[in-house]
Amino acid sequence: MQEKDVYAELTSIRNLMERSAKFISLHGLSGVLAGIYALAGAYIGYRIVYQAGTGMVYRDYYISDGGIILKLAMVALAVLMASIATGVLFSIRKARLNGQQIWNPASKGMLVHAGIPLVTGGLLILILLVRGHFGIIAPACLVFYGLALVSASYYTFQDVRRLGLCEIALGLGAALLPGYGLLFWAAGFGVLHILYGLIMYYKYDNRK
Repeated sequence: MQEKDVYAELTSIRNLMERSAKFISLHGLSGVLAGIYALAGAYIGYRIVYQAGTGMVYRDYYISDGGIILKLAMVALAVLMASIATGVLFSIRKARLNGQQIWNPASKGMLVHAGIPLVTGGLLILILLVRGHFGIIAPACLVFYGLALVSASYYTFQDVRRLGLCEIALGLGAALLPGYGLLFWAAGFGVLHILYGLIMYYKYDNRK
């Protein structure tokens, strides 16, 4: 009986330490919705960039057109804002249900470690836009986002690290095939997010 009590106490201490050291309020459904937003944005982007029946080919006329670039940037910004808002709302809700605080040392550490690659990547993308190197923007988005996830995974679920590695791999693939950047962007931010969100939901959010 005493051994069982000691084991239960150690388990409780371990869970408490994990809750304080890891940000575990990420919700799988927010990942699913972010993926759906990204796929919708990719479709809108496809309609903006490619004419019907021409296929996914690299064309300087569309890529260098200032109006097209502005429209794509607005679509990407809308997807980003919707994904952030959804993630924050779901995380707050999950934290409240679990009796946790959303703003704690783990969430701060996660934001700092994710923020450095994201800010660096964002600045690089702005430089690429100014310099007119539009063909490598999609690979840069995927690679730096993947690096941010890998860096932030120390403070949250390890599944985030796997997602980050997949995003990096897709980014490198997009760099090899610049004419298909939109497809890689849809796969990374859309399909992978949906798969990741479903896995996270059934592993951590759908417990009975």
